[in-house]
Amino acid sequence: MLFLQTGVSTFFSTPLNPFLGSAIFFTSYIRPVKFWERDYNTKRVDHSNTRLASQLERNPGSDDNNLNSIFYEHLTRSLQTSLYGDLALGRWGTVQAGDCYILASDYLNALVHIIELANGLVTFQLRGLEFRGTYCQQREVEAITEGVDEDDGCCCCSPGHFPHMLSANAAFNQRWLAWEVSAIKYVLEGYSISDNCAASMLQVFDLRKILITYYVKSIIYYVVRSPKVEQWVSNEAIQEAFKPCLERNYADLDPTFNPKIDEDYDHINTGISRHSFCNVYLNWIQHCASRRQQPINCDKDSHLVSLCFGMCVLGRRALGTASHHLSASSLESFLYGLHALFKGDFRIISEKDEWIFKDMEMLRRCVAPGVRMSLKLHQDHFTLPDEYDDNAALYDAISSHEENMVITHEGDPTWRNAVLSNTPSLLALRHVLDEGTDDYKIIMLNRRYLSFRVVKVNRECVRGLWAGQQQELVFLRNRNPERGSIQNAKQALRNMINSSCDQPIGYPIYVSPLTTSYSDCSTQLNSVIGGPLSFAGIKNKVMKLWTRLHHRCHMGCSSGGSGHGDRRDKDDTDGTPTQQQSAANPVSEAGPPGSLPAEGQQGLLQTPAHTRGSLTSSTGSMGKTGSPFIVLPSMIVESGTLKEALVQRVRIKEPSKVFDTLNTSKHVQWPDDSMRLTGGKNSWKAWYPEAGMEGNIVHSWMPSHREAARRSHVDKTILLVQIENKFVAIGESGVENITESEEV
Repeated sequence: MLFLQTGVSTFFSTPLNPFLGSAIFFTSYIRPVKFWERDYNTKRVDHSNTRLASQLERNPGSDDNNLNSIFYEHLTRSLQTSLYGDLALGRWGTVQAGDCYILASDYLNALVHIIELANGLVTFQLRGLEFRGTYCQQREVEAITEGVDEDDGCCCCSPGHFPHMLSANAAFNQRWLAWEVSAIKYVLEGYSISDNCAASMLQVFDLRKILITYYVKSIIYYVVRSPKVEQWVSNEAIQEAFKPCLERNYADLDPTFNPKIDEDYDHINTGISRHSFCNVYLNWIQHCASRRQQPINCDKDSHLVSLCFGMCVLGRRALGTASHHLSASSLESFLYGLHALFKGDFRIISEKDEWIFKDMEMLRRCVAPGVRMSLKLHQDHFTLPDEYDDNAALYDAISSHEENMVITHEGDPTWRNAVLSNTPSLLALRHVLDEGTDDYKIIMLNRRYLSFRVVKVNRECVRGLWAGQQQELVFLRNRNPERGSIQNAKQALRNMINSSCDQPIGYPIYVSPLTTSYSDCSTQLNSVIGGPLSFAGIKNKVMKLWTRLHHRCHMGCSSGGSGHGDRRDKDDTDGTPTQQQSAANPVSEAGPPGSLPAEGQQGLLQTPAHTRGSLTSSTGSMGKTGSPFIVLPSMIVESGTLKEALVQRVRIKEPSKVFDTLNTSKHVQWPDDSMRLTGGKNSWKAWYPEAGMEGNIVHSWMPSHREAARRSHVDKTILLVQIENKFVAIGESGVENITESEEV
């Protein structure tokens, strides 16, 4: 009977379960063989999907698991770029659909499930485990990372082993494992994560004074550099509010100010006076003003100094209000207030600061980035203590950090967009509430290549452990968090496999949707076997060959040739497009492959960028930067007709959906380099897209698109919108279409 049950169980893939722990076995339910996707409950919590009241009061999503899930999402994007090429090149060994692998590193441990493997593509799913794993998980990670080649034993003696071979004991032990190491050093692009305790860095009053000093200088930097500073200085309402500051003996006596943390504290007036403020910060104000392109009056009695004085007093008073006026005495209160300002929670409760409501942009563009930049400068102080004593070095450092680094709260959608866009460096202040602990950490991310161990796990072992957990928790109702079935077992990696199961059976911190990696995404694979074979590629090659033959024949048939033809032949041979345009035909000759030669083409048009219903090119060549016209050099003639596309005009409604660092990402292909150079905040400088701005859609990236040039690196459609002479990459949900009636 037992043999019969075994045969039935094998045929129908139904495991045998013992009855009450006896030797009597019963056939259980059929275990699924195929994979299907469901709606997983590992959605990241940030400011885009929570209410404002809960953000200010309860700080949702502050646990480590929710905040760390973004790194597994970034790891999924990196795998999407390179996985198929690595599988084709044999870096993961022999791979079949349904195989399960574990990627293990110092702090990232994930299970990769190969769902489908086809010609030119692979579909997979990644399940990220906890950063601070349990004791059982750490023991299994150690078993994966330990070197088996150091074992020299053979039975009860140690004779050693041959080079590049295992000893007898090591080989015997490896045969009894349900997993094997496929690759020791598998390199992926990711982020190195360093977290420093903020309490230890601000424990001493002198260190807090340094932070406040950088806070004030950062506010001054953003005030003087703002493009609206002249408007603020000339505002009569703001000037009226600052009239008391011009008095000789004026001093702000707010109890927030303290000589222990304020460098410009006036001991005579027991507060912050304009005279003491100028003694410390006037040189810095004048240096920032001298670096402006447009000169501005920065004398001691000027309106600019009054504005800087008022903004710096307001910023410090906001910090004192957030820390309940205990910033000078209690470290916990100081950190609480610093974190509140870091995430943008400013409470203006003093009547002296009501002038800020004349233009809230002063708070958003000067004070908010000032508190974030001061934290980075305070970090730099530990490595270069005296570097920022020079005003020029400090100004250059702030400008460099502003351009190359993203400093924001982890709940801000900007943080997620920056991580997925491969921003080189990021910094955040994290408040962790876990098991009664109240801790503040300074999180620093630097983009680099990470090394993983690729471990292949027996697929039947994974299915069996997942099915056993479902039966134990769902049917047998075993709710014990320390049940024996999830304890560590190095031979099967039981804890890591069970914890990667779907919630609520397991507890992964991130489960990716089904993600597809294509062969044309891998640069290494394309360099070995070439790009994908397609009709469009063949057509482009034929058109390029025909264009070169046409140029050669035209040059050979012309008696003596011409200077213009020689230059065009040289440009075509070198692959460098000419930068000059003919006066009779103002069209760029640097068309994409497949375009007709520019010579003699009088039918190409030059259309204003704001005209609706104009002709546009499929590649989006935009011509000269700053020109009010869109140049269309690459119209392809097919069957006597021209391809026409209607330019769609949109209006920005959510600036938070802007991908302001997409031009630095390697995971998307831009239609033109001129667009990429003006398509991010590193080229926008002080300008930034705002709600209500209008522009034309010139390109779009869609998830899992067949063409690499149209493929998005995230699971959302991204639109490239031209606003004046700048290009803005924004999510599709962040814009709204403009109808023809609205344009009229």
